[in-house]
Amino acid sequence: MADKKNDRKKIDHNRSADVAALAVLEQNAGLDEGRVETAFDRYLKMQPQCNFGKTGVCCRICLQGPCRITRKADKGICGAHAYTIVARNLIRAITSGASSHGDHGRHIVYTALNMLEDKAGGYSIEDKDKLFRVAERLGLDTENKDERKVLEEVAGLALEDFIKASDDPCKWLESTVVEDRMEKFDQCGISPRGIHTTIAESMAQTHMGMDADPVNLIFQGLKMALCDYIGMHIATDLSDILFGTPEPVTTEANFGVMEPETVNIALHGHNPLLSEMIVRAAKDMKDEATEAGAAGIKCMGICCTGNEVLMRQGVPVLTNFLSQELPMMTGALDAMVVDVQCIMPGVKAVSECFRTRVVTTMSNSKIPGSYHVAFSEEEPLERAKEIIRLGIEAFKERKGQEVNIPQVKNKVTAGFSMEALEEILGAVNPEQPFKVITDAIDSAQLGGVVLFAGCNNLRVLQDHSHSEMIRELARNNILMVATGCAAGSAAKMGLMNDEAVELHAGEGLKSFIHALNEANRDKLNGNKLPLVFHMGSCVDNSRALDLATALARQWDVDMPKIPFAASAPEAMSEKAVAIGSWWVALGIPTHVGVVPEVTGSALVNGIALQIAEDVYGGYFIWEEDPAEAARKILDAVRERSWKLNLHRKLAEQYDTPVSAGY
Repeated sequence: MADKKNDRKKIDHNRSADVAALAVLEQNAGLDEGRVETAFDRYLKMQPQCNFGKTGVCCRICLQGPCRITRKADKGICGAHAYTIVARNLIRAITSGASSHGDHGRHIVYTALNMLEDKAGGYSIEDKDKLFRVAERLGLDTENKDERKVLEEVAGLALEDFIKASDDPCKWLESTVVEDRMEKFDQCGISPRGIHTTIAESMAQTHMGMDADPVNLIFQGLKMALCDYIGMHIATDLSDILFGTPEPVTTEANFGVMEPETVNIALHGHNPLLSEMIVRAAKDMKDEATEAGAAGIKCMGICCTGNEVLMRQGVPVLTNFLSQELPMMTGALDAMVVDVQCIMPGVKAVSECFRTRVVTTMSNSKIPGSYHVAFSEEEPLERAKEIIRLGIEAFKERKGQEVNIPQVKNKVTAGFSMEALEEILGAVNPEQPFKVITDAIDSAQLGGVVLFAGCNNLRVLQDHSHSEMIRELARNNILMVATGCAAGSAAKMGLMNDEAVELHAGEGLKSFIHALNEANRDKLNGNKLPLVFHMGSCVDNSRALDLATALARQWDVDMPKIPFAASAPEAMSEKAVAIGSWWVALGIPTHVGVVPEVTGSALVNGIALQIAEDVYGGYFIWEEDPAEAARKILDAVRERSWKLNLHRKLAEQYDTPVSAGY
């Protein structure tokens, strides 16, 4: 019996590469009594997991089921083949992911409109320049208009992209992608009318007795994925306008950012509307914390809410998705404030053992038994202070009690919005900033550009694939950007600072970053550029697409020709399915490190891995082994770089445009 227990502990520990997470898990595993159940334990209890669900051949769309495709039963009760079931499940996953990002973006838009009607206290236009750039990109006439009028018109166009009666292209799509991509979307019939309209279409199309054609379903899924991109870009643009566009900032990451003598507050979720106010309020409430015997109030981030306040306020990173329960187990976390998305219900049970106040804030994301302080646009600062006082009360209860904080933390430099990148590159080439990157790729100084995105997933080792792939790609001179929990992994593991450049970068990448440091030596506040550039939260994958688009426009080619790839080494949620799908539709090779639920149909799987490239130029790469995944990504960007160079030489030789072929 003891051997089995030890085996379980060993497997449990092997689910993370983060030494801080492992330290907490080790301490928990050594307890005879009071052992706390975490996601790591629940994963083990769930084994073996259902193979029907894992391969996508379980249908629960009608009440005759569930239907499972087997050798004995090769069709569902209604006659649906495996390819129909897999495709419908895939489209519904994309729809859920797009709905989540759309909900986020719409909330930001409503806040902007309420602010203009003086119904949202504490909010203001923090970046007027960004507002006018967005307006001009959308084709709005800004001459002789004040900033409030311009914001009203920008927000109005955003609402139209959620739902409109006409078939005109969505403004946030046509204004941010290259012209050839819009032509491709129109040819394939996947240019969406609006986010909400497409959600309704997708749910209707996947209802029992509706579409059984897997190809037609997948085209609808790609239309839905483009809506995901639109909602994300709206969220990014409006957040920058209301809260400020990120600029380079240096702080720290991992459990060691907690301090025993401060009121420690974790900001968790995805929406910056309340977390920005909590950070502001914390600065004003130091005296209340001091009266309670604390040295001050320290805010820190988990998941994408953490990324939002990191990028704009320099708030340190505590951890990412998978280990969100563990900071409470140090005994030092006083409050965990959650808004929406990626919040484990299990945090409440853990909090009860350690006096941590779990505070929900949104009407559509509650946890039974937790504190609830309803977010209010009218009084956001007052609600923020109410939440912080809950943290102060928790500190009073734990004051003098033993805490066990793993002393693990790493320096992280973040804040690389497109505007920040453009300024950094512009120090080398003011007229054509992104030519700095394209020239470096053309000369083979850089091998290409790769985005790391996605979350954590216990089907692979937490943070291991991210860190191993980053190191391997760095050795091969790949310029890397990151968002979401992938960025959190890089930050925690010490891969998002200048020391990592010296440790891991190949000579080409190292010399490229050194040149940027030299050109910007008076602009980085004494800091240097990191190995991986943090571009923000999950919705800020739109920034990464803007970077890819800028490179395509610099080369004057369509997206499938550029040496750019995306990778989600630990993809977990339906949002990740949606994000990966629009990267493919936009022509980019997209690696996923956890095989999604499509392998039950050879047809659907083949479309994702091969046929998609013929139509859109982008395609999926399923690969769980990080070394093999890095090799496949390198092969993809190198092939593109070679083809682009060849096509450009031929175009120059024969005085013709660069070949439009992929």
